[in-house]
Amino acid sequence: MTMFGDGLDAAVHKAFTRPAPKTAPAQMRYLVKQLGGTKAVAQMLRISQRTVERYVKDQIKKPRPGLAARLEREVKARWQPQVRAKARKKAATTGGIIIDTRARLGYTAPIGTTDQDRIRHLTVALPPQYAARLFDAQEAGASDQELQEIAAEALKEVYFQDGGRRAGSLEEVRFTDVEHLEFEL
Repeated sequence: MTMFGDGLDAAVHKAFTRPAPKTAPAQMRYLVKQLGGTKAVAQMLRISQRTVERYVKDQIKKPRPGLAARLEREVKARWQPQVRAKARKKAATTGGIIIDTRARLGYTAPIGTTDQDRIRHLTVALPPQYAARLFDAQEAGASDQELQEIAAEALKEVYFQDGGRRAGSLEEVRFTDVEHLEFEL
C-alpha cells in the first residue's frame, strides 16, 4: 500500500462532480466503452472475454472479491479525467494542498537545540509549488519514499521555518512512522 500516493488520489477523487458507477455490470460497461471492446477489458482484468460479456448483459452481477477490487480500481483510475486534471492544476497553481498527518517528526539542527523526534499531529496548508511537486512526482511514478521526502521538505519550510521567519539553521526534517495521512485540495 502506498500511503502518500493513495492519499493524493483520494484528495483528487473528492473533486469528482458525479459518482463513479457502483455496480459491477455498470463498471464493466464503463470500462468496455473506455477501452473500446470486451477483449481489452478482459485482458486488463485477467478474466475471459465471455465473462466480460456476461457482466455487460447483466447475466452476472456479483464479482469475486479480487475481481471487484480490480474493477473498482480501474474505474476510479479512469473516471472523470478532465475533472481530475483541473483539480490537480488548481492545487498546483493557486490553491495549494492541505496535509493532515500524525507522524514522528524531528529535525537535524546545530548543537544546542532540542531536535528530538516526537509524534506530532499537524494540519498544514502547503503552498502550490509543493502541491505541484507532489503531483508531478506521483505522475512520474515516484515511490512513496520520494513523496514522503517532498512532504518533509514542505513541512520544514512551512511548519518548522515558517517561511523563513524562524529556525533558519534547520538542515533536514525527519518525517517517519506515519500513523495517519490525509490530503485535501
